Amino acid sequence: MRVLISERFSRSFKEAPEKIQKNFGKQLAHLLKDLRYPSLKSKKYDESRNIWQARVDGDWRFYFTIEGDIYCLIDIISHP
Repeated sequence: MRVLISERFSRSFKEAPEKIQKNFGKQLAHLLKDLRYPSLKSKKYDESRNIWQARVDGDWRFYFTIEGDIYCLIDIISHP
């Protein structure tokens, strides 16, 4: 699998705390190996737009689509 990063994701990532950036790197490595990796708790977020949600940690989530063999990263945000 490959990764494509949107401008929106890039902006949000730069604004995220350093700890979240570091944790995201670990979670991205897990995602690239196995979409169903337990700590990701990945799930379909919006079926109609094919958007997935996965955990960075207990308080942060990232959103992506799957297009062939590419994960398109949409956003990373604090989870309410």
